Amino acid sequence: MATIAKKTSLGGGAQRKKTSPKPELTEELRQEIREAFELFDTDGSGHIDVKELKVAMRALGFEPKKEEIKRMTSEVDKEGTGRIDLNDFLTVMTQKMAEKDSKEEILKAFRLFDDDETGKISFRNLKRVAKELGENLTDEELQEMIDEADRDGDGEVNQQEFLRIMKKTSLY
Repeated sequence: MATIAKKTSLGGGAQRKKTSPKPELTEELRQEIREAFELFDTDGSGHIDVKELKVAMRALGFEPKKEEIKRMTSEVDKEGTGRIDLNDFLTVMTQKMAEKDSKEEILKAFRLFDDDETGKISFRNLKRVAKELGENLTDEELQEMIDEADRDGDGEVNQQEFLRIMKKTSLY
């Protein structure tokens, strides 16, 4: 399914460029991140604490969970001060925004499969896309793809299952 999704979302078999290890943001987005940081750096110290990190991320449209905040903080706060400076915040938010873009791209591919707008990819949906792309797959191979991704056992692939299987591949 990953191969078919890659071709579908990127237009007929085009190879996706490997992204650099450090995603780049536009200057406009960097400025928006800087402004969010400065808004919550109320004492002007050049640092925000973990609670302020959560609020700043929310201001930028993210809903981070406690575990995610802990993980991100431990990745950038090597000294264990519980505080994050602007550069660390830019690093964290650049990664989050790259993940968000990737998720949106995967969901765009999902919608191409889900042409009947049921919120799920059925065997019929998958067979249609395989045929459109000229993929010579047997019904058994297509069913195996559905079975591999189908975690809840309903015989179809929902958005969460599709995201999970696509993130397991190196395509996104």
